[in-house]
Formats: sequence, structure tokens, C-alpha cells
Amino acid sequence: MTDAEKREAARQFSLKWNGKGREEEDGRSYWIDLLQNVLGLEDVIDRIEFEKKVVGYDGNMKKIDAYIPETKVLIEQKSLGVSLEKPQAGHGGKTPYEQAKEYADGLPYNEKPRWIVLCDFAEIRIYDMDQKKPWENIITISLMELQTKYPLLSFLYKDDVKKITEEMELSLKAGELIGKIHDRFLDQYHDPMAKKTQNSLNILCVRLVFCLYAEDAGLFGETDAFKKYIVQYEPKDIRQALITLFEVLNTPTSERADLYLSDELEAFPYVNGGLFERKNIVIPKVTDEIKQVLIESALFDWSKISPAIFGAVFESTLNPETRRAGGMHFTSHENLHRVIDPLFLDDLKAELETIKQRDGGVRTRMLRAFQKKIASLTFLDPACGSGNFLTETYICLRRLENEIIRLLQKTEQIQMDLDGASPIQVKIDHFYGIEINDFAVTVAKTALWIAESQMMEETKRLVWFGDDFLPIRTQAHIEEGNALQMDWNHVIPAAKLDYIMGNPPFVGKKEQTKKQKEELISVIGKGIAGIGNLDYVVGWYVKASDMLQKNRNIIVAFVSTNSITQGEQAPTFGRILEKCKVSICFAYRSFVWDSEANDKAHVHCVIIGFSSNNMGGKIYLPNSDAINVKTINHYLIEAPPVFIENRSTPICSVTKMSYGSMPIDDGHLILNKDDVDAIITENPKCSSYIRKYAGGAEILKNKKRWCLWLVNANPKEIKKSKTILERIAATAEFRSKSNRPQTLALAETPMLFGEIRQPNTPMLVVPKVSSENRRYIPIAFITPDIIINGSALIVPNATIYDFGILISNIHMSWMRCVAGRMKSDYQYSNKIVYNNFVWPNPTEEQRAKIEVTAQGILDARALYPDSSLADLYDPLTMPPELLKAHQRNDAAVMRAYGFDIKSMTEADCVAELMKMYQQITTE
Repeated sequence: MTDAEKREAARQFSLKWNGKGREEEDGRSYWIDLLQNVLGLEDVIDRIEFEKKVVGYDGNMKKIDAYIPETKVLIEQKSLGVSLEKPQAGHGGKTPYEQAKEYADGLPYNEKPRWIVLCDFAEIRIYDMDQKKPWENIITISLMELQTKYPLLSFLYKDDVKKITEEMELSLKAGELIGKIHDRFLDQYHDPMAKKTQNSLNILCVRLVFCLYAEDAGLFGETDAFKKYIVQYEPKDIRQALITLFEVLNTPTSERADLYLSDELEAFPYVNGGLFERKNIVIPKVTDEIKQVLIESALFDWSKISPAIFGAVFESTLNPETRRAGGMHFTSHENLHRVIDPLFLDDLKAELETIKQRDGGVRTRMLRAFQKKIASLTFLDPACGSGNFLTETYICLRRLENEIIRLLQKTEQIQMDLDGASPIQVKIDHFYGIEINDFAVTVAKTALWIAESQMMEETKRLVWFGDDFLPIRTQAHIEEGNALQMDWNHVIPAAKLDYIMGNPPFVGKKEQTKKQKEELISVIGKGIAGIGNLDYVVGWYVKASDMLQKNRNIIVAFVSTNSITQGEQAPTFGRILEKCKVSICFAYRSFVWDSEANDKAHVHCVIIGFSSNNMGGKIYLPNSDAINVKTINHYLIEAPPVFIENRSTPICSVTKMSYGSMPIDDGHLILNKDDVDAIITENPKCSSYIRKYAGGAEILKNKKRWCLWLVNANPKEIKKSKTILERIAATAEFRSKSNRPQTLALAETPMLFGEIRQPNTPMLVVPKVSSENRRYIPIAFITPDIIINGSALIVPNATIYDFGILISNIHMSWMRCVAGRMKSDYQYSNKIVYNNFVWPNPTEEQRAKIEVTAQGILDARALYPDSSLADLYDPLTMPPELLKAHQRNDAAVMRAYGFDIKSMTEADCVAELMKMYQQITTE
């Protein structure tokens, strides 16, 4: 479901359940409706348990109203009108929370709830049991708020939600208000879709929110100065009042030409910074509705908003199609720190901790030197969007600086100059950005100013100084332009730069425009094969590498689509890194990318840090654990830079793998159950021409399909079936209209599949696409009477030994590393995965053992004849017998490779396989 669809579903849900709800009669329907129709979950009945039994404090059996196992959520449901706070007589005088806590305490350790939810149909209360005092930080969502607050319910189905914060709630409320301001003004423009309209409206929204923030942060002096200014005017006069106010805010007090400005206007300070500079923006007429939404917005406390969220919620007002076309994605706080922490922040924090251990004058000198050091650091984000990375980096450095100031106060009284000069040395003018969208440039600058204002107030709480934030005296250098067509040295010379970071556009090869493809080629050059397969983000790696050649001390970190480290892109990307003479110094392996924006973009990403110095580093695993390594290759493992490219034949002496047969028929040779019955009814003898037909989905899920297989068919019998003749004719017509010469030629034999690869012997079948949740791709033995299609790969004449090797954790580890992905699912390839896989050279005894353990896997599957392979290989439902059979086979295969079963990790195995591959290809 899209964000818009969820908002509408939440609205409908609120209307449906408003004013009703009985615990026993409606509780089940309420939660199924919410999970399925609002949050868009599938298989809801299988994901939530109702009336789960548990032993209470008194030893008697109780029932939990609802429990979600995958996210460990316990739900205590009450009827509408029953207080969620007061004790209930029928429950021993316990409050609903105390009842839920009792149930939680009665659950086994591995089922203890992370979240407790109380609900009375009109309100949902969320308790985070990971907090020390969960009852003091309750998140409340009323039924009428659900349309804007439903994202807070992601913890119901996402097991990686770490904390629901006030900051998140503020971002949702701020986003709602910005959206209202934007939409109400948009309705008043004569040409809402015109570029000048959109540009004017975006700038107007930024100015209004800055005024709202400045008022709440005390920058405008008098409390509610902006609100009072707006309230006094009739709607028809507010347009001119805003124009006048913006002129005042853009003019130094000493240069304001109007000697008769009202006292209230004269009291507004000079802002500076260019935010109010442009005078040609179009402001439409103001209606009663616009005035009311401005007053409503003024009642919100903007001073507490996170500057990073400020950018995200602002950009969420952009057209979603425009955002997707540009590849822009907005970054959550956690993901920001996945980049900046290993890039520089961890080291700076460690350095400060070391300084803290020193005493007296030595510590003072070191603290002052450290403050100068962090104040000298310079950062560039060459795809900065709304400035999230730059803003969060500035805030982190300022907090380090504030800690330095606090420590200096302990050892000596900070002496200010007579003019009350600021002790702050970290300035936003050390932050540089490049952004193609002019509106985002304005937002990024404004977000940095808000951050600067907030951090100045934090410093003033430590030590008094007489400096005021306004007028703005520092300037973030955010340049508008296409980063792949600019010389970054013109934004900031490489010699002055310390770090490059960011989240360049996520645009895959299929989504790129012709212009974007041309940009990639112009940046990378034409000397490397496979450029046409690369994601757009690779262009930023090359441009950053150019800066590294001018200053070898720069370190870079980019968020990237994980596809550049997988499949056919990986070797091309690796060769580009080699050509650019850079080395990876830290990396996060593939994880789901999340954001603070309302319209979240769910993609699978990696984070890659690199430099000109081969200094080793860390690999961060999906669970955030880190391992120290000596080298990191472009597959993000500790291994040499091996290039696993398309290979037409296996690197080892094994049976060739190929795709299944391709009908090339527009579906006319494929049958469902009704088609089969119709053909057999016409001519029972034609049943011999009907074969079971399977691809990846059919193999995995036991789906039933059939096809017409007319190899060596008797023409006389075919003619007795009108249905068969019609389907052959339709296939001939489809092929004859093709622009592809090969398909045109196939029109001469319309009764046959276009590409026939069906063997006459039993075969191994590998689904081309398989879920990332499975540890093993469910490879199957299939008899030749079943026709295998092109969504699966086949190994004819395969032995039980072949099965044992291919189903092993060794082969699966290799596959996970080098295979491409379809979204997050594994996309198995014969040319990349199978043909480059190095097989072991087992002894006869080892080979025999693998045959035994491989047969054990098949025997374990056979214990559950009614279960599909998808059922058997789901991590949640995999039978213990099957898991043990796999583990025995894994051990047998590892011994055949000579790998240490106890000590070697999956990454170690892949690294060894790459060394073996490198040796074979070198020889």
C-alpha cells in the first residue's frame, strides 16, 4: 500500500469504528481490520494470536486478548467507555496496564513482550517495555488521530523498531501542519501546477515555518510575536502584511527606510542569510481558512523540532513522483549515524574520552587543542537534499564542543572578552553541499540555521555570553547544481576538505533516463565493461575519488543501493574502485533503509566508507555487530578483490545448468484446470499432450499449472481438439507480429515451445528467485514428465551428490554474496552463481558421506508430504528433522572442502572460495 492509500484506509477505519466497540464481540475484528486494511499486512490471521493462554499470579489460567509473536506485542483490549487508567473490580482491582503486566510476567522468557498495548477502540496506548519506566513515556493515538499517526504503529509488524520518540510524534505533527499550509495556499493560485507557482509556494512555506520556529525559539523577542502580527489582520490584508514583514526581516534595522514603521514591525529583527531576500515570489490571496491554519500552526511548539526532521517533512511536500524520479530518499536518525559514526564521530568521541583521563593543565591544553581540531573539520555532502547529513554532523560536533566547554569550566573559569564574545568555534560555514533541487537547497540552509540556533541555546545554558543568533552571520555553502556535471573543487577545494558523505540518488539501470546514463558514462569513462548495468550512485564514487587524488587524507562514506555489491554490477564496481585507486575502509552489509519522511522509501542498502589509504577497517553486520578486518573487497567481505563475472560454462568440471524451457506464446500454450478439463472432454486421447508445468513459484508453493507439450504429437489427434487448434493459431499470430527475428521464425512451429531445454532424465531445479528469509534455496529433484519453465534453472542428469553440494551452506553462502537481488530476494543465476562456484575435491569416503546426508534432507522433506517447500523452508515453520538433516549435510560438505566446522563463519567460507576462484582463474 502507498502512503496515500494507508492514510485513506486509516480515515475509513476511524469512521467505521467511531463510537462503538465491545471487547469480546469486536476486539478480534478491530485488530484484523487495523493490521490488514490500514497497515497493509498479509496473512494477518497467521500473524496474531487471540486469547493466548497464560498462567496468572494466582496460578489460574488467564487469556491474553491478543499477541503478535513476530514482534512480541501484547494487546489488552477493553470495551469502549472502559477506563484505561482506573482499576477494574472484575480484575482484582488492577488497572488494564497491571493486568497486561501480569500476563507478560506469565509468558516464557522468549515470548516476553517488547511492547504492551492498551486499547478501548477509541484510543491506543503504547508502552515500550524496553524503557526503565514504560508507564512514564506512553505514546497515545486516538482514533481520530490515526490518519496522521498510523506510522507510529510500525512496531506491530517491524521487529527492528528501537524506540518511538517524541521527536517522531513532533515530525508527524509538523508534517501535517506544513501540508495544510502548503495545500491551503496552493488552492489560491491561478495556475497551481506552474513552475513559478511551485517555486514561490515552496519558498513561502519555508519562510512561514522559519517565522514560526523563530517565534517559539525566542529569536523574535516578544512571545507570540508572529502569531500576534497575523491575528490582528483580516484575511484580505494578510497577503500584504506578509510581504511587508518579509521585507522588514530582510533589512538591517539601521537601513529600514520607513521611519514610521509600526512598533510591532520595528521589533522584528534582521534575519540575514538570504532566506527573505527574493522579492519576486508570488503570494496569493489569503482566505479565512489560511488564516486559521496559520494560527493553528502558531500554537504548535516548533522550537523542539529536529532540524533533520524539519528537512524531511518539508521535502515530503514535494511531488512524490518528482522525488522518485530524482531518486531522493530521506534518512532516519539511526541511518545517519550508521554513516557518520564510523566515518569520524566514533574516533572523535574516543579521543575526547582519552583527554578526559588527563589531569590539570595538560587536560586543559588538550581540550583547547581538541576544540580547535573539531572546529577546523570541513564536510561535503554532494547530494545533500534537505541537509540531513550536514545538519546532524553539525549538531554532533557542537555537542562535543559543548562537552569541551563544560569540562573547561570544571578546571578553569572561561574568561570571555570584554565584548562578551562567544566561546563557540564550530561554525556552519565549514559545511558544504551540492543539491540539484532549488527548493531543497533552501531547506538545507534553513535546517542548518535552526540547528545553529538550537545549539547556541544549549551552549548558553552552560556559560553565559552576550551573542545573539540573529542576524545570521554564518553561511552554509549549499550549491545548486548537478553533482555529476560539476567540478566539486569549485564548491570547496579538495585541499581544504576532510570528509565527503551522503546519500546519492537511488536510480537503477532500468529507471535511469537517457541523460542520466550519459552522465554516468561521461564521469566513469568508456574503458570499463558493464557500465550500462550500473546504478546511478556509482557516479558519486568516481567524482569523490577524483577529490581523493588531490587530497589523500579525505575519507568518504556513501549510502548506496546494495545492488552495486551484488550480481553483475559487483565486478564492474570493483574494477572502478581499483581504477580510482581507493580502498574500502568500512562497510555496512545490506539492510533495510528507513527514513523520517512520511512517504517512506523502503529499499535495501549498503554503506561504504573508502579512502586512498589501504588501512583496513570494520564490517558492520545487519545486527550492528562489527568485525575488524584487514581488507574489504567490493562484495563487502574480507577477501581479495576478486571479479565474479558472467561465465558461459562452469569453472569446474560439472554438468551445465540452464534455464527451463520458454514457451514464447503470450500464454496460449499454458493451461489452468478448466482448460485441461475442456481439452480432455473434447478428445480424451489428447491427455497425453498435457503436462504439468512448473517454475519457481510452482516448485516452492505447490501451485498447479499445465501446458500443451506437443513434441512428437500426432497431427490427427491434435485436429480433433478445437481448443488446442485455437491455442496453436493464437500462438502463431502472436509470434508473427513480433519485431524480434528469432520470434518471427518461431511462428513456423507454433505448436512447440519457443525454446526447448527439457531433459529426458531427472533433474535438479533451482527457483530463480527465492526469499531472503530462507537460509537455503529450496532446490528440488524433479522428474522429466514435469515441464520446467524459464523462471527456474535446471541441472539435468544430476546426482544426489550434486544436490548435497548445491543445497549446502557453502554454496548458499556463495550465492548470498555474489547473486543479484530482486528487491531483497535472492536472484539465482547460472552465469554468476553456478558457473563461478568452486566445487570441492572430496575423497571417496567424503563423497559417500555427502550422498548419505543429502538423501537425509530428501527423507526429512518426505515426512511432510502435504507441506510445500515454502512451508518447509520458512524459518518459523522449518521442521526440526529437516533442519538437523541440513546441518549434517553442511558439516559433511565443509569437511570435503577442508573447512573448520567450529571456527569458520559464513564470510570466512566465502573468502576461502574466492581465494580458490582466484587461483583457478589465474592458472
